[in-house]
Amino acid sequence: ALRLLFKMLSSCFKVGDPRPGEPYKGGDFYAFLPDNKEGQKTAMLLKKAFEHGLTFQIKSCNGKERVTWGLIPHKTSWDGGKARNGYPDAQYLHEVCTVL
Repeated sequence: ALRLLFKMLSSCFKVGDPRPGEPYKGGDFYAFLPDNKEGQKTAMLLKKAFEHGLTFQIKSCNGKERVTWGLIPHKTSWDGGKARNGYPDAQYLHEVCTVL
């Protein structure tokens, strides 16, 4: 099994962002993939998406800005099925690679 960790630091919006100087909260985000050829290929594509700033977005939650997952689907649990962003989900690797 592969476990990916994304550490997003708390920071402030930069010049050119919607709210320059305003703070936002980061956090640790985990994603899970099977440790096989397809899972490893998907991990490399997710890494490229992260390097291009496509993995996360900043949203307002209860009046405070925070980093959240973006539009690329990630499995954040080993169980719970598709409804809970977990496995089993036989179509996930195909679907996420299509998005990527």
